Amino acid sequence: MPKEKILCVVGARPNFMKIAPVMKALHGSNVLSPYLVHTGQHYDAAMKHAFFEQLGIPEPDEDLGVGSASHALQTAEIMRRFEPILERERPVAILVVGDVNSTIACALVAAKRDVPVIHVEAGLRSYDRRMPEEVNRVLTDQISDLLFTTEREAEDNLRREGVDPGRVHFVGNVMIDTLLGHLPRKVPAETTLAGAGAETGFAAEGYALLTLHRPANVDDPATLEGLLRTLRDLAENLPLVFPVHPRTEGKIREAGLQALLEHPRILLTPPQGYLEMLGLMAEARLVLTDSGGIQEETTALGVPCITLRENTERPITVTQGTNTIVGSDAGLIREAFDDVLASGGKAGRVPELWDGKAAQRIVQTLEAWRAEDA
Repeated sequence: MPKEKILCVVGARPNFMKIAPVMKALHGSNVLSPYLVHTGQHYDAAMKHAFFEQLGIPEPDEDLGVGSASHALQTAEIMRRFEPILERERPVAILVVGDVNSTIACALVAAKRDVPVIHVEAGLRSYDRRMPEEVNRVLTDQISDLLFTTEREAEDNLRREGVDPGRVHFVGNVMIDTLLGHLPRKVPAETTLAGAGAETGFAAEGYALLTLHRPANVDDPATLEGLLRTLRDLAENLPLVFPVHPRTEGKIREAGLQALLEHPRILLTPPQGYLEMLGLMAEARLVLTDSGGIQEETTALGVPCITLRENTERPITVTQGTNTIVGSDAGLIREAFDDVLASGGKAGRVPELWDGKAAQRIVQTLEAWRAEDA
């Protein structure tokens, strides 16, 4: 019997770590065959190539090359370019991951053509509708036929929103599949720091790793300035390694704040590949971030995380993991930072089913689902 085609969608850097183990598990199926579509929402060709190579993701069967635009224009363009592929390939379902514009755009096209939608990483909620990702999450879940969750609280969120529990499957976290699978291959932090121009002994007492990219933190010059001044002060106590997101770099330049980062204990680097970031995270004394995925990765690694946001769609990283939410308040940031330096921070534990086998459980569920329809 020929294998049935599952059309898998990625669009932005956070998707790459989620799709890699799913693609690997689908390639091992005797029933299903993956067909990979990259929308090109993440338009840095060099970074895309580095992630695909490091994570062992095959080259996409289709690359839509959408590129950057406003949320509305980007979503519309993805839908326009994706629909002919869906019509031509006629998959038994499409599989989307996460919460980026590509996720909702392709899910909408499929739902309107009566093609089943599979959502990996369903049910996460920040309950902050000002975040475009929250809107994407809620809408994608409402039109999905199969919803795979990373934590049990996500099923509670979906039940409150009227999603049939029979469509929801708790499988664990595919991001952690990728992390555990590649941890032995991480690039040592010392190698990455030396390559970025750090002087010998720069981080002899350890370092804090910083990532910053959310519009709420970088779009308003006053908020951005306040954060950078606070982070500069923290560097007096512990060196700061800051891989700068291109969008963040642009906002810093627009606001004329470059001088705040000119400090001997702040190391600015270009965006890093997955294995380089994995090494930097694993060996950091603490991580400061506004990234959702990094909250999960630091919990899995047991590294203290200070989240520069007012809320999180990943509460399990706070209740069970190593994460502390502080927003952009200078006093709260300093308090959490000092606590980590003094006590080592929250010990945390690895959440249920974050064991490196989530993708296997997803594919087993999909095979059983197709068998029911046979």
